[in-house]
Amino acid sequence: MKLLVTGGTTFVSKYVASYFVKQGNEVFVLNRNTKPQVEGVNLIEGDRHDLGDKLRNSTFDAVLDVTAYRAEDINYLCAALGDVGQYIMISSSAVYPEYGEQPFLEEGERAENKFWKKYGTDKIEAEDALISARPNAYILRPPYLYGPMNNVYREAFVFDCAKNDRKFYVPGDGEMKMQFLHVRDLCKIMENILQTKPEDHVINVGNADAISIKDWVTLCYACLGKTPAFVSVDSTIEPRKYFSFYNYEYYLDVQKQQKILKDTISLEEGLRESAAWYLEHESEVNKKPYLQFIDEELEL
Repeated sequence: MKLLVTGGTTFVSKYVASYFVKQGNEVFVLNRNTKPQVEGVNLIEGDRHDLGDKLRNSTFDAVLDVTAYRAEDINYLCAALGDVGQYIMISSSAVYPEYGEQPFLEEGERAENKFWKKYGTDKIEAEDALISARPNAYILRPPYLYGPMNNVYREAFVFDCAKNDRKFYVPGDGEMKMQFLHVRDLCKIMENILQTKPEDHVINVGNADAISIKDWVTLCYACLGKTPAFVSVDSTIEPRKYFSFYNYEYYLDVQKQQKILKDTISLEEGLRESAAWYLEHESEVNKKPYLQFIDEELEL
């Protein structure tokens, strides 16, 4: 297939571009060419907000829109596109308000989430813009994405703690559950959508089972042959100062996804891939000062 991937140089969009190249597709990436490109892609250099006629005479079997965060991102790109078959947008579980009934269903309320705030409301507006412009488009709402090429300091932070034999500080009792999806599974879901054109057009995507913080951290440490010692942190201390996630538990109902992709990569396998990549690409991760805060404010 001839595919247009927005972005293509950072984490999800980079992995998506690489995956579909390896599957034998003709992949075009749309970005400003400020970072290295994935091997095998065709670059369309430009800003999605100012494309002029760059795409007007191009045809694509599908657009895989990984970098739409606001309504204007959708509006400018859709106005610039020529002939396009399918359109898949990566949205977010942040569109669901934290007070909503769980597990979140695709048909449930969308509203501001107090943890994600503007990021979530901007995604809502982007979804609405896409539905207006292309009613047959597909919208995917993932929870936390992970895997190789992740430049966000999430699992990499835990790997650092494991590498240095550090204790791991968890909010409260560490039993809060989190839901993940490996970025390769996201690609498989998109691939299956392109092939089967499912009836459902708005789809929650994620592993069927959530996992507690402690169990997830334990799996991360195991990737480096280590076992964590946990320290509980009082709830009065903001978790994002020492931990890479909000202290916010939620579940997505992924029954619609399971019609498309039933079995997802196990966290054990996925985290091993993540650790192997990180040990070779540590400099590509945007680290945050969690360890500094722990050493200065929490370490006893």
